Amino acid sequence: MAPITTLKQMAELVKGGTIKRVAVACGQDPDIIDALARAVNEKLAIAILIGDKAKTEALAKEHKIDPAIFTMIDQPDYKKAAAQAVAMVRAGEADVLMKGLIDTAVYARAYLDKENGLMTGATVSHVGVFETPNYPRLLVVTDAAQIPYPDFGQKVEMINHAVAVARKLQIETPKVAVLTATEKVNPKWPCSLEAAQLSKMCDRGQIKGCIVDGPLSMDAAVSPECAKGKGISSPVAGFADILVTPDIQAGNILYKCLTQMAGATVAAMVIGTSAPVILTSRTDTDDAKFYSIVLAALMAK
Repeated sequence: MAPITTLKQMAELVKGGTIKRVAVACGQDPDIIDALARAVNEKLAIAILIGDKAKTEALAKEHKIDPAIFTMIDQPDYKKAAAQAVAMVRAGEADVLMKGLIDTAVYARAYLDKENGLMTGATVSHVGVFETPNYPRLLVVTDAAQIPYPDFGQKVEMINHAVAVARKLQIETPKVAVLTATEKVNPKWPCSLEAAQLSKMCDRGQIKGCIVDGPLSMDAAVSPECAKGKGISSPVAGFADILVTPDIQAGNILYKCLTQMAGATVAAMVIGTSAPVILTSRTDTDDAKFYSIVLAALMAK
């Protein structure tokens, strides 16, 4: 099968499968309403909106959406709404968790709760899938929103999670670029040493199902011309499918640069939990939120 190269193709891949139930924490969000209505109308999702029912219904009508296409549960308290959404996923009453009009920290505390959340004991990381006008393939980026300063073991798991996403996108052997500011190993930069170690681990079969190279600068990772100009000979350089950033600051800046300046559309979620968790930025478009639902449905299959 040929790799999926657009988010629209990703949606086509999901269509016809089992319709996933999406539990939304604090569903009274105008962008979320539009994205969910599209997912429901395209028979990709069943939407369960937990939050202020009166506000949610009013928003739907304001957006010319029939509120009856949603299941609504009235819970005006945002913390209780988040807890109830998580509880529904834990109980098997929903397949996917989604963030609505709620602070990210409160939302994260609900799904990361050790007793009542969606933790499995594994590393939990954030993955964004970007469709960018001037890049010929989908680009998977990790981690822009979950792990502030990943240690070496967490970076291994971040790669494994991103590879799992890439494989769902029919990328048979994903090319993973571990990013730093330069493509040279510098003993004074721990992230460059870790990048080299991750690359060697892959060479020896300790990281499977992909090709890992690093350290690589951003330009060398995505531009064949830049890689050639820097004298880098690598199957990853210039053709990366996955970008692993050194920390959340770099990941978040890259995420926002791609969406706000490079015209990219993103689908974003948290992986490593017992069920897919959709986590997008408040500034992401309706399309981004819709395709995040699609990505979560794909990963829930």
